[in-house]
Amino acid sequence: MVSISQRARAVSPFFAMEFGRRAAEMEVAGTDVVKLNIGEPDFGAPPEFLAAVRELTDGRPLPYTDALGMPRLRQAIADFHAATFGTEIDPRRVAVTSGASAALLLCTAALVDPGDEVLVGDPSYPCNRQFAQSFGARVTLIPTSKETRFQLTADAVVDAWTPATRGVMVATPSNPTGTSIPAAELEQLCAAAADRGGWRIVDEIYLALADHDATGTAPHSVLATDPDAIVVNSFSKYFGLTGWRLGWCIVPDPLVPIIERLAQNYYICPPTPAQFAALTCFSPDTLALAEDRRRILRERRDVVLDGFAHIGLDVPVSPDGAFYLYVDVTSTGLTSAEFCDRALTEAHVALTPGKDFGTVGADDHVRVSYATSTDRLEAGIERLGQFVAGLRR
Repeated sequence: MVSISQRARAVSPFFAMEFGRRAAEMEVAGTDVVKLNIGEPDFGAPPEFLAAVRELTDGRPLPYTDALGMPRLRQAIADFHAATFGTEIDPRRVAVTSGASAALLLCTAALVDPGDEVLVGDPSYPCNRQFAQSFGARVTLIPTSKETRFQLTADAVVDAWTPATRGVMVATPSNPTGTSIPAAELEQLCAAAADRGGWRIVDEIYLALADHDATGTAPHSVLATDPDAIVVNSFSKYFGLTGWRLGWCIVPDPLVPIIERLAQNYYICPPTPAQFAALTCFSPDTLALAEDRRRILRERRDVVLDGFAHIGLDVPVSPDGAFYLYVDVTSTGLTSAEFCDRALTEAHVALTPGKDFGTVGADDHVRVSYATSTDRLEAGIERLGQFVAGLRR
């Protein structure tokens, strides 16, 4: 019998993927399933990216790149940050990674020792805490509420900080709630951690999708007020390159050689073809297309907010960034896991139960992704409406 590590035993299932697997099995059997469980935009890769991929299949060599990515791509990411998020970045501080997950892997490997305490909001993206725990951290989940838009506050971080605390992991906009931390609050939160000698990992994967202000200006990166924060981002959401597994992180200068050594040993380098093709993401046409898609997602948000209000399911906090709703299902008399199970089996709609994301409200809420087409969203809401009406009868 093979001996399984305690680390592997401690990792919980990712229920969004579990429901995705069940939905796929139902589709193979001939059942039409509306999949609102996975945070994957349905737009696909931009045309210029795909054209570049086709060119790369001409037989040319595609050797390893630098462990931190191609210099041209690192420069392009730095330029994108300056133009989009209002932050000048030395491209040396940019590490291109095999998806944002690899960026989180490298950063936690660089910062976490066994026994360290790491603060994370509850609810939050589950893989963040899994990475920290894999390197021996004790993750403390800090409860949030609809009053704070299910986001951490500076006061909550200060109250939870202990002598063992080494850092805090934040996502803004957030998965599963789609909400952002106000800029002033985020500045205070990061300052509180920095004052205590703690590191700050800020997940900005959905930042480019967040609502713009009244002047049409995109939100600034946390680096505008905390240049020593560690930022994680990705090509998956804004540019629609989920399966191409390409992301990046921006780290303080002293961490650059550490991240480089870890990348060299963990996976050599990010995928070379994806890096070459990703250079096209920063062309004027592709950036304009990405902005059009952001506006489409905003229209879809209106569709799902109106739809869930119509069928009588409460959305405590409207999202302003990521393409998710966190829906309260307590009025149905079912737990979130029961609701998701029966919604898939009876209504053929795949959702994600709150237990993926922590403990606060986990039995009361389900996550809905509105990253699919309006037609499919309307079909899913109609099915859920009939299902909910049946429960209430």
